Amino acid sequence: MKINFCGVELQNPIMTASGTFSASSGKFYDYSKLGAIITKGVSIDPWPGNPTPRIAETKSGMLNAIGLENPGVERFIADDLPNLKKTKVIANVAGRSLDDYVKAAELLNAADVDMLELNISCPNVKEGGIAFGTSPQMAAKITEAVRAVVTKPLIVKLTPNVTDICEVARAVEAAGADAVSLINTLTAMRIDVKKRRHILANKIGGLSGPAILPVAIRMVYQVARAVKVPILGMGGIMTGEDVAEFLMAGASAVAIGTAALVDPQAPLRILAELEEFMKNYGFANIEEIRSGLNEL
Repeated sequence: MKINFCGVELQNPIMTASGTFSASSGKFYDYSKLGAIITKGVSIDPWPGNPTPRIAETKSGMLNAIGLENPGVERFIADDLPNLKKTKVIANVAGRSLDDYVKAAELLNAADVDMLELNISCPNVKEGGIAFGTSPQMAAKITEAVRAVVTKPLIVKLTPNVTDICEVARAVEAAGADAVSLINTLTAMRIDVKKRRHILANKIGGLSGPAILPVAIRMVYQVARAVKVPILGMGGIMTGEDVAEFLMAGASAVAIGTAALVDPQAPLRILAELEEFMKNYGFANIEEIRSGLNEL
């Protein structure tokens, strides 16, 4: 089950997705059995998040507009990080401007984390609120700036809300990304027709869960053929066979998100299901699954 991801050895390819795991999540199961945990987004200053309601169930998924609520990087390092070291830790970095990202990344790089994941789906307030990740040029610019102050492996998390995700992936690879993670949530909305109002206070949120898995598989497959850096795949994983599908599409590792909100122990269940899948179909290691796709 062991893999090497960006030069870091992981005991298996299963991680938690950013925003779905915190220090308190460790009370529900022994997360030391996972390959890594990815923290909720951490910014240079505390963020209060969006008003409630900010989570809603949908058919085969969920909407969220949490708003990257977090206590800020200094409190995260002092209060949260010491309770997260039972396995490898990947710190997710958020920001409202390029300078915000650079400052937070620099502090996290000096802290006891193993890798950094750059969330470029955040709105750039200095550019009218457009997300950094929707422009290849802007995505490359922020990746290059963070790469200049970071020595640890740098993963760049890509948004699916673009015309060509491969173009963005190639841009961040050229700018120094060690890996890419995809996909983030799809922008979506629901309306309660009986109450005649939006379900989320923010009106628009991010769609995650099983509904987006086919989109995620397609994008991972395309990006895997566009870049040479490893891919951390995510988006709607609920079972061990879903993990195998991501691996065959080209991912090197995966992250579990919405499934863990439905069932906090889902990452361990999915890990066990992946092991069972490997035994049943004769896969000796993860790399065999990755090379197991029979192209038509």
